[in-house]
Amino acid sequence: MSDTPAPQIILPPAARWGPDFDVTKATDAYVAMIPAAERVKSDAYFEGGYWIGAWSTLITVLIAWLLLQTRCSARLRDFTERCTRRPFLRTFIYAAGLLLAFSLLILPWDFYTGFYREHQYGMSNQDYAGYFRDWGMSLAIGLVIGSFAIAGLYAIVRRVGSRWVVWATIATGAFMLFMTLINPVFIAPRFNDYHSLPPGETRDSILALAQQAGVPAADVFWFDESRQTRRISANVAGFAGTMRISLNDNLLNGATLPEIRAAMAHEIGHYALNHGFWIPFGFALAMGLGFWAVDRLFNHFHRRHGERWGVRGLGDPAGLPLAVAILSVVMLLLTPVTNTIVRTAEHQADAFGLDIAREPYGFASAAMRIANYRKIEPSRLEEAILFDHPSGRTRVERAMRWLAAHPPAEAALPTSQP
Repeated sequence: MSDTPAPQIILPPAARWGPDFDVTKATDAYVAMIPAAERVKSDAYFEGGYWIGAWSTLITVLIAWLLLQTRCSARLRDFTERCTRRPFLRTFIYAAGLLLAFSLLILPWDFYTGFYREHQYGMSNQDYAGYFRDWGMSLAIGLVIGSFAIAGLYAIVRRVGSRWVVWATIATGAFMLFMTLINPVFIAPRFNDYHSLPPGETRDSILALAQQAGVPAADVFWFDESRQTRRISANVAGFAGTMRISLNDNLLNGATLPEIRAAMAHEIGHYALNHGFWIPFGFALAMGLGFWAVDRLFNHFHRRHGERWGVRGLGDPAGLPLAVAILSVVMLLLTPVTNTIVRTAEHQADAFGLDIAREPYGFASAAMRIANYRKIEPSRLEEAILFDHPSGRTRVERAMRWLAAHPPAEAALPTSQP
């Protein structure tokens, strides 16, 4: 028998339904439940993520410069030209080599951000072997899929010339949809074991939510993500035959049924609202702006440095590091845009989930459970620019407003309370 206490829902006294119920006071009560020391640590962890994005971009640019300046990129292209005369195959081999070089050169940084820092803040359960196993698996999958994608983009450049930006944007959107399609069945199971959730109240409740939302699901899966992280997570991903409703074991074993229902209703909302289509579409448009910047800036750098780098032009794969550097900087600058795309979808899924699960206390309590790695109460400007999800305070306030708008009979107090 496990010594771990059963999870209990978080319900501060000020949030209990009554004639004097006040949304702001209820929200403040939830936020106040976080100990000061934990809040300082959580804020530091989350705010550090802002700088990680900037540093990652800078390191990517430096690696690109190194590969160009040392002519390693040009030498790799020359090698592929000796291997085959087929342009697509040459580009595929080049892309695989370049992605491998990038991955090895950036590994120390990835190790710091993905392993050392995660352990420093108590977010990771992974050991060295587990980290490098997942890293190697990601590398292998990335080499195959990424090389095909890069070879396809260069094929577009060769075929349509100056119109490549439009066609590359369309192809990028299609590629993102393809990845959404194959990920639940072919990629995610490479990193975790998936099992059907045993029959019982939790499974039945999740399937009932899916049925209520018009989502065709006959099964629910759980996966063993606790061996990697302490975060809770769930998703409803894929299309048609690849669609899966999944939750990780941290959520399954560490949350109450109202919290699980709230989290799963949110994820079902993403699927029912077709976010699997709209989010890739929005990101493809952002990538299109990046491609446009590459088209405009590549020749400027090529005129000044192309001969020294051994790069022949935009259609030469040897110029890929330069294209990656430009694209990385543009996407960093577009972070507020891409964050807004995702955050808008999250707001919609929150509203959808509350309406079908009718679990305002479960929703608010679940928002508190992730407060150890997401800043709970940012400024409005900070949330609008730097958050790709609603903040914890925003989510709790939404739940309390929903509660205030519905009679107690429809939003009864949860049975599991501290």
